[in-house]
Amino acid sequence: MEKGKRQVVVSALQFACTDDVPTNHATAERLVRAAHGKGANIILIQELFEGYYFCQAQREDFFQRAKPYKDHPTIRRMQELAKELGVVIPVSFFEEANNAHFNSIAIIDADGTDLGLYRKAHIPDGPGYQEKFYFNPGDTGFKVFQTKFAKIGVAICWDQWFPEAARAMVLQGAEILFYPTAIGSEPQDEGLDSCDHWQRVMQGHAGANVVS
Repeated sequence: MEKGKRQVVVSALQFACTDDVPTNHATAERLVRAAHGKGANIILIQELFEGYYFCQAQREDFFQRAKPYKDHPTIRRMQELAKELGVVIPVSFFEEANNAHFNSIAIIDADGTDLGLYRKAHIPDGPGYQEKFYFNPGDTGFKVFQTKFAKIGVAICWDQWFPEAARAMVLQGAEILFYPTAIGSEPQDEGLDSCDHWQRVMQGHAGANVVS
């Protein structure tokens, strides 16, 4: 590679979860390794990949799925994997923070360092998306993270419908924007396909802000 040039290869993972955390950990790790084997050095795992997308219903017992950010077992496992492979991995999780709960993501650099936390700002509430029952609006603001390979901005799913999120991250220097989502199909109506709408909005972010 020409001196001064960087090669950044991005991979996005999306898989059908079980409701068994170790099984989903193993699937995520297998796919991260496969992406690395194809040359990826920033690998995005989907939103809330530890289990089913539980926000389709309002159930008090689902709060037991939340864990504190510090010493979170999923983050620790992905730190070890990132360090072993030399890749960047944003890690989504359901966070318990004192009396609050957040839809959060930790950014793991290629040496296994945890670069920090973003908490989802825009929380949907409607059929199939009962997220306001579970998540407080994020209090971190939109952030960017200097990784080994690029300066990245990471928001979460519903944030992508709001152009100010992308703009705020780009104004902080983000070179690539990431929006992990749990949704492969609409949970309230499997016949509804929002893929084209989603892609068009993402193209708008890229075009308006001149980023990937």
